[in-house]
Amino acid sequence: MSSPLAGLRVVITRAEGQGESLAAQLAALGATPLLHPMIAFAPPLDPAPLDAVLADVRRYAWVVLTSPNAASALAHRLAALGVGAGALSDVRLAAVGPATAQVLAARGMRVALVPRRHIAEGLLEEIGEVAGERVLLPCADIARETLADGLRARGALVDAVVAYRTVPGQGAATLAPLLLAGQVDAITFTSSSTVRYMIEGLAQAGLTPADLPALLNPLALIFIGPATARTASDLGLAGITAQEYTSPGITAALLGWAAQRR
Repeated sequence: MSSPLAGLRVVITRAEGQGESLAAQLAALGATPLLHPMIAFAPPLDPAPLDAVLADVRRYAWVVLTSPNAASALAHRLAALGVGAGALSDVRLAAVGPATAQVLAARGMRVALVPRRHIAEGLLEEIGEVAGERVLLPCADIARETLADGLRARGALVDAVVAYRTVPGQGAATLAPLLLAGQVDAITFTSSSTVRYMIEGLAQAGLTPADLPALLNPLALIFIGPATARTASDLGLAGITAQEYTSPGITAALLGWAAQRR
Protein backbone atom coordinates (compact mmCIF):
# COMPACT_ATOMS: atom_id res chain seq x y z
CA MET A 1 0.00 0.00 0.00
CA SER A 2 1.48 3.38 -1.02
CA SER A 3 1.89 6.24 1.42
CA PRO A 4 -1.04 8.71 1.32
CA LEU A 5 1.10 11.62 0.15
CA ALA A 6 3.50 9.62 -2.03
CA GLY A 7 5.08 11.67 -4.79
CA LEU A 8 3.63 15.02 -3.71
CA ARG A 9 6.03 17.94 -3.62
CA VAL A 10 4.91 20.20 -0.77
CA VAL A 11 6.32 23.65 -0.10
CA ILE A 12 6.73 24.75 3.52
CA THR A 13 6.85 28.53 3.89
CA ARG A 14 7.64 28.81 7.60
CA ALA A 15 10.74 30.63 8.82
CA GLU A 16 14.12 28.96 8.61
CA GLY A 17 14.50 26.54 11.51
CA GLN A 18 10.74 26.35 12.14
CA GLY A 19 9.54 24.12 9.32
CA GLU A 20 11.31 20.91 10.23
CA SER A 21 8.52 19.44 12.35
CA LEU A 22 5.96 19.86 9.57
CA ALA A 23 8.49 18.57 7.05
CA ALA A 24 8.98 15.42 9.14
CA GLN A 25 5.20 14.86 9.36
CA LEU A 26 4.84 15.17 5.60
CA ALA A 27 7.88 13.04 4.79
CA ALA A 28 6.54 10.26 7.02
CA LEU A 29 3.43 10.23 4.85
CA GLY A 30 5.44 9.96 1.64
CA ALA A 31 5.60 13.61 0.55
CA THR A 32 8.72 15.44 -0.55
CA PRO A 33 8.93 18.55 1.66
CA LEU A 34 10.42 21.64 0.02
CA LEU A 35 11.61 24.22 2.54
CA HIS A 36 11.30 27.73 1.10
CA PRO A 37 11.06 30.22 4.01
CA MET A 38 8.89 33.20 3.11
CA ILE A 39 9.20 34.86 6.50
CA ALA A 40 11.91 35.70 9.00
CA PHE A 41 11.99 37.40 12.38
CA ALA A 42 14.11 40.13 13.93
CA PRO A 43 14.24 41.94 17.27
CA PRO A 44 12.31 45.21 17.63
CA LEU A 45 14.19 48.26 16.41
CA ASP A 46 13.85 49.66 19.92
CA PRO A 47 13.54 47.10 22.75
CA ALA A 48 13.02 49.79 25.40
CA PRO A 49 9.18 49.68 25.43
CA LEU A 50 9.19 45.89 25.86
CA ASP A 51 11.90 46.05 28.50
CA ALA A 52 9.91 48.67 30.43
CA VAL A 53 6.77 46.55 30.70
CA LEU A 54 8.73 43.39 31.52
CA ALA A 55 10.59 45.13 34.32
CA ASP A 56 7.21 45.55 36.05
CA VAL A 57 5.46 42.48 34.63
CA ARG A 58 3.90 41.51 37.97
CA ARG A 59 1.35 44.30 37.63
CA TYR A 60 -0.40 42.42 34.80
CA ALA A 61 -3.23 39.98 35.40
CA TRP A 62 -2.62 38.32 32.02
CA VAL A 63 0.23 38.02 29.54
CA VAL A 64 -1.19 36.78 26.24
CA LEU A 65 1.00 35.21 23.56
CA THR A 66 -0.40 34.74 20.07
CA SER A 67 2.46 32.82 18.45
CA PRO A 68 5.52 30.73 19.30
CA ASN A 69 7.63 33.66 18.09
CA ALA A 70 6.00 35.99 20.61
CA ALA A 71 6.66 33.42 23.34
CA SER A 72 10.31 33.08 22.30
CA ALA A 73 10.74 36.85 22.16
CA LEU A 74 9.24 37.19 25.64
CA ALA A 75 11.58 34.56 27.05
CA HIS A 76 14.60 36.11 25.32
CA ARG A 77 13.98 39.59 26.70
CA LEU A 78 13.28 38.28 30.21
CA ALA A 79 16.62 36.47 30.10
CA ALA A 80 18.39 39.58 28.76
CA LEU A 81 16.96 41.59 31.67
CA GLY A 82 17.96 38.94 34.18
CA VAL A 83 14.31 38.31 35.05
CA GLY A 84 13.53 34.66 35.79
CA ALA A 85 10.36 32.75 35.01
CA GLY A 86 9.42 33.15 38.68
CA ALA A 87 8.53 36.77 37.96
CA LEU A 88 5.49 35.44 36.13
CA SER A 89 4.37 33.10 38.90
CA ASP A 90 1.46 35.37 39.87
CA VAL A 91 0.61 36.32 36.27
CA ARG A 92 -1.74 34.20 34.18
CA LEU A 93 -0.29 33.21 30.83
CA ALA A 94 -2.49 32.56 27.81
CA ALA A 95 -1.13 30.84 24.69
CA VAL A 96 -3.03 30.85 21.41
CA GLY A 97 -2.19 27.22 20.68
CA PRO A 98 -0.18 24.18 21.78
CA ALA A 99 3.01 25.18 19.93
CA THR A 100 3.06 28.53 21.76
CA ALA A 101 2.33 26.78 25.06
CA GLN A 102 5.22 24.38 24.46
CA VAL A 103 7.67 27.26 24.03
CA LEU A 104 6.57 28.73 27.37
CA ALA A 105 6.56 25.40 29.19
CA ALA A 106 10.08 24.63 27.95
CA ARG A 107 11.22 27.78 29.73
CA GLY A 108 9.52 26.94 33.00
CA MET A 109 6.43 29.10 32.52
CA ARG A 110 3.03 27.71 33.50
CA VAL A 111 0.26 28.32 30.97
CA ALA A 112 -3.22 29.02 32.35
CA LEU A 113 -5.17 29.05 29.10
CA VAL A 114 -4.93 27.43 25.66
CA PRO A 115 -8.24 28.01 23.83
CA ARG A 116 -9.95 25.27 21.88
CA ARG A 117 -9.89 27.47 18.76
CA HIS A 118 -6.26 28.42 18.21
CA ILE A 119 -6.89 31.96 16.99
CA ALA A 120 -7.32 35.38 18.58
CA GLU A 121 -11.07 34.98 18.56
CA GLY A 122 -10.69 31.74 20.53
CA LEU A 123 -8.74 33.56 23.23
CA LEU A 124 -11.46 36.19 23.47
CA GLU A 125 -14.09 33.48 23.84
CA GLU A 126 -12.36 31.74 26.75
CA ILE A 127 -10.30 34.28 28.67
CA GLY A 128 -13.24 35.19 30.91
CA GLU A 129 -13.95 38.44 32.74
CA VAL A 130 -11.16 40.97 32.19
CA ALA A 131 -12.84 44.33 32.97
CA GLY A 132 -10.39 46.52 34.87
CA GLU A 133 -7.54 44.01 34.52
CA ARG A 134 -4.17 44.80 32.98
CA VAL A 135 -3.29 42.62 29.99
CA LEU A 136 0.09 42.54 28.26
CA LEU A 137 0.27 41.51 24.59
CA PRO A 138 3.87 41.05 23.41
CA CYS A 139 3.29 40.93 19.66
CA ALA A 140 4.70 41.34 16.18
CA ASP A 141 5.08 44.74 14.60
CA ILE A 142 2.35 43.80 12.10
CA ALA A 143 0.02 41.98 14.51
CA ARG A 144 -3.72 42.05 13.91
CA GLU A 145 -5.67 44.37 16.22
CA THR A 146 -8.48 41.84 16.75
CA LEU A 147 -7.38 40.64 20.16
CA ALA A 148 -6.32 43.99 21.61
CA ASP A 149 -9.50 45.66 20.42
CA GLY A 150 -11.66 42.83 21.69
CA LEU A 151 -10.09 42.93 25.14
CA ARG A 152 -10.40 46.71 25.36
CA ALA A 153 -14.06 46.49 24.35
CA ARG A 154 -14.56 44.28 27.41
CA GLY A 155 -12.90 46.78 29.74
CA ALA A 156 -9.36 45.41 29.90
CA LEU A 157 -6.38 47.77 30.19
CA VAL A 158 -4.27 46.49 27.31
CA ASP A 159 -0.61 47.18 26.58
CA ALA A 160 0.24 45.84 23.11
CA VAL A 161 4.02 46.07 22.82
CA VAL A 162 6.20 45.06 19.87
CA ALA A 163 8.31 42.04 20.86
CA TYR A 164 9.66 41.17 17.42
CA ARG A 165 9.55 42.25 13.79
CA THR A 166 8.34 40.19 10.84
CA VAL A 167 10.48 40.49 7.71
CA PRO A 168 10.59 38.67 4.36
CA GLY A 169 12.43 35.39 4.07
CA GLN A 170 14.55 34.30 1.12
CA GLY A 171 12.43 31.42 -0.15
CA ALA A 172 10.60 33.06 -3.05
CA ALA A 173 13.70 33.35 -5.23
CA THR A 174 14.30 29.58 -5.09
CA LEU A 175 10.62 28.71 -5.36
CA ALA A 176 9.97 30.69 -8.55
CA PRO A 177 11.84 28.36 -10.95
CA LEU A 178 10.16 25.30 -9.41
CA LEU A 179 6.73 26.81 -9.99
CA LEU A 180 7.55 27.68 -13.58
CA ALA A 181 8.83 24.13 -14.17
CA GLY A 182 5.67 22.57 -12.69
CA GLN A 183 7.64 20.94 -9.87
CA VAL A 184 5.30 21.87 -7.00
CA ASP A 185 2.04 20.16 -6.03
CA ALA A 186 1.10 21.99 -2.83
CA ILE A 187 2.07 25.01 -0.73
CA THR A 188 1.39 25.37 2.99
CA PHE A 189 0.91 28.75 4.67
CA THR A 190 1.11 29.28 8.43
CA SER A 191 0.36 33.00 8.61
CA SER A 192 -0.90 35.88 6.53
CA SER A 193 2.67 37.13 6.30
CA THR A 194 3.84 33.97 4.55
CA VAL A 195 1.22 34.60 1.85
CA ARG A 196 2.02 38.28 1.39
CA TYR A 197 5.78 37.80 1.39
CA MET A 198 5.53 34.95 -1.11
CA ILE A 199 3.55 37.08 -3.54
CA GLU A 200 5.95 40.01 -3.09
CA GLY A 201 8.99 37.75 -3.41
CA LEU A 202 7.74 36.01 -6.54
CA ALA A 203 7.10 39.42 -8.10
CA GLN A 204 10.67 40.43 -7.28
CA ALA A 205 11.81 37.16 -8.89
CA GLY A 206 10.19 38.27 -12.13
CA LEU A 207 6.74 36.70 -11.98
CA THR A 208 3.94 39.12 -12.84
CA PRO A 209 1.60 39.51 -9.82
CA ALA A 210 -1.49 39.49 -12.07
CA ASP A 211 -0.46 36.09 -13.43
CA LEU A 212 0.21 34.46 -10.05
CA PRO A 213 -3.36 33.29 -9.28
CA ALA A 214 -3.43 31.32 -12.56
CA LEU A 215 -0.07 29.78 -11.68
CA LEU A 216 -0.82 29.04 -8.01
CA ASN A 217 -4.53 28.20 -7.78
CA PRO A 218 -4.24 24.85 -9.61
CA LEU A 219 -1.99 23.72 -6.74
CA ALA A 220 -3.19 22.64 -3.29
CA LEU A 221 -2.89 25.82 -1.23
CA ILE A 222 -3.31 24.96 2.45
CA PHE A 223 -3.97 27.75 4.97
CA ILE A 224 -3.53 27.29 8.72
CA GLY A 225 -6.58 29.36 9.62
CA PRO A 226 -9.25 31.79 8.45
CA ALA A 227 -7.14 34.94 8.78
CA THR A 228 -4.48 33.46 6.51
CA ALA A 229 -7.16 32.29 4.07
CA ARG A 230 -8.70 35.79 3.97
CA THR A 231 -5.34 37.34 3.15
CA ALA A 232 -4.87 34.83 0.34
CA SER A 233 -8.36 35.50 -1.00
CA ASP A 234 -7.66 39.24 -1.05
CA LEU A 235 -4.66 38.45 -3.25
CA GLY A 236 -6.68 36.29 -5.64
CA LEU A 237 -5.72 32.90 -4.21
CA ALA A 238 -8.08 30.08 -3.28
CA GLY A 239 -7.38 26.94 -1.32
CA ILE A 240 -8.19 24.85 1.74
CA THR A 241 -8.36 26.11 5.33
CA ALA A 242 -7.26 23.65 7.99
CA GLN A 243 -10.00 22.68 10.45
CA GLU A 244 -7.48 22.62 13.30
CA TYR A 245 -5.23 25.67 13.27
CA THR A 246 -1.97 23.78 13.86
CA SER A 247 0.72 22.00 11.84
CA PRO A 248 -1.11 18.66 12.29
CA GLY A 249 -4.21 20.46 11.04
CA ILE A 250 -2.33 21.47 7.89
CA THR A 251 -1.25 17.86 7.40
CA ALA A 252 -4.83 16.66 7.83
CA ALA A 253 -6.08 19.18 5.26
CA LEU A 254 -3.44 18.03 2.80
CA LEU A 255 -4.39 14.40 3.38
CA GLY A 256 -8.02 15.25 2.67
CA TRP A 257 -7.09 16.99 -0.57
CA ALA A 258 -4.88 14.07 -1.65
CA ALA A 259 -7.65 11.55 -0.93
CA GLN A 260 -10.12 13.48 -3.11
CA ARG A 261 -7.52 13.79 -5.85
CA ARG A 262 -7.19 10.03 -6.30
